[in-house]
Amino acid sequence: QVQVVESGGGLVQAGGSLRLSCAASGRTFSRYAMGWFRQAPGKEREFVGAVSRSGGSTRYADSVKGRFTISRDNAKNMVYLEMNSLKPEDTAVYYCAADRQPLRSVVTTIRSEYGFWGQGTQVTVSS
Repeated sequence: QVQVVESGGGLVQAGGSLRLSCAASGRTFSRYAMGWFRQAPGKEREFVGAVSRSGGSTRYADSVKGRFTISRDNAKNMVYLEMNSLKPEDTAVYYCAADRQPLRSVVTTIRSEYGFWGQGTQVTVSS
């Protein structure tokens, strides 16, 4: 089982950058693919990006591809989301989560396949 805590959110102007961090507990962290999701007011929680157990494979939502980069450091039990060229439509609460299934062979983008959610961190992009 994995517990996660997100940090790094804040207020930034359009075109700016932020780096979100996700600290995970548990000795089995490297067994789980990790994902970032976001939820804007009045909208459903949506997939942003995910990284494989080793960090060697990533997937992104089309809306963030080329602007966001997800990475992980298994030695530190950390996952990161580097966000560049931020837009007002990126405003949301960002959540980190671990894949429900350890040792899954693929990186999933399906929200229901993630569990162990954090409390979220607010990102606000002003125009």
